[in-house]
Amino acid sequence: MNKLLSTKQMLLDAQKHHYAVPAFNIHNMETLQVVAETAAQMRSPLIIAATPSTVSYAGADYLVAMARAAAQNTDIPIALHLDHHEDIETIKEDIDTGFSSCMIDASKLPFEENIKKVQQVVTYAHRYDVTVEAELGKLVGKEDNIVVRDAIYTDPEDAVKFAAATGIDSLAVAIGTAHGLYKGKPKLDFDRLRVIRSKVDIPLVLHGASDVPDEMVKQTIELGITKVNVATDLKIPFAAAVKDFFKNNLEESDPRKYMTPGKNAMRKIVEHKINVCNSAGRY
Repeated sequence: MNKLLSTKQMLLDAQKHHYAVPAFNIHNMETLQVVAETAAQMRSPLIIAATPSTVSYAGADYLVAMARAAAQNTDIPIALHLDHHEDIETIKEDIDTGFSSCMIDASKLPFEENIKKVQQVVTYAHRYDVTVEAELGKLVGKEDNIVVRDAIYTDPEDAVKFAAATGIDSLAVAIGTAHGLYKGKPKLDFDRLRVIRSKVDIPLVLHGASDVPDEMVKQTIELGITKVNVATDLKIPFAAAVKDFFKNNLEESDPRKYMTPGKNAMRKIVEHKINVCNSAGRY
C-alpha cells in the first residue's frame, strides 16, 4: 500500500459489510509498532490515532514518518488520525505534515457553533483528501486533556442536520459510552443508535469503547457502528507488564528489554479488539 490513506473507503467498506475498523490510540514507536504489526498479521484495516498530547509528546513529523514506515511494510489500508483535536490551526498544520484523517471535537460548543467550527476544518481537510470526523453529544470521562462530567446523548434529528450542514465523513455519537474505565456495567442506548443509523448515511463512530463488554460492542457494530476507538484498554496491560518486569529485574536499564513485555501484553489486546470488530481478514 506504501502510503497513508484517509478513512473514507475503509469505513464505507465496513459500513457495507457490517464490521468496524479499530482505531487504536498510540503514544510512541513501540505502541505504533504493536498495532501496525498485529493488524498486518491479521489482515485488518487500521486507524492509528493520536491525541493532542501524543502529537505534542512524539512530534507530528515523527508520527507521520513512523506511520508511513508501517504502511510501506504491508498492503493493508492504514490511516493516521488526529483524535479529539480542538484547535483548528493545529489540525491544519498536522494535515500539512501528513496526517490523513482528523477529528475536530467541538462538542462542548452550542449546536450552531459546533457546526461552524467543523465546517472550517472540513473545507481545509477535503482539499487534501483528508477525512473529517466530528462529535455530536458528549461522553463523560477524560480523553487526553478533555474532561466531561455531564453526558449529553446524541439527538437523532440533530445528527441529520449536523451531518448535512458540516459535510463530515463520519460522526461520533454519544449513546452511553465513556472515556476511561467504567464503574459497573455501562448502559448503552441501542435504540437511539438504531434510530440514528436509520436517519444518517455517513459512517458512525463509537468512542469510549475501552472496558465495554465485548457483546455490547458487537451489538453496536450490528446496529451500524463502523469505527471503534480503543485507548485505555491498551495502556493498562502495557504498563502492568513493564511494572511486573521490574519486580524481578530492578537493575535493568535497557529500554529494549523492559519495553518488550509491554508490547507483548498490548499485542494480545489488539488481537482481541480486532476480533471483536470482526475486521480480521478483510484485506
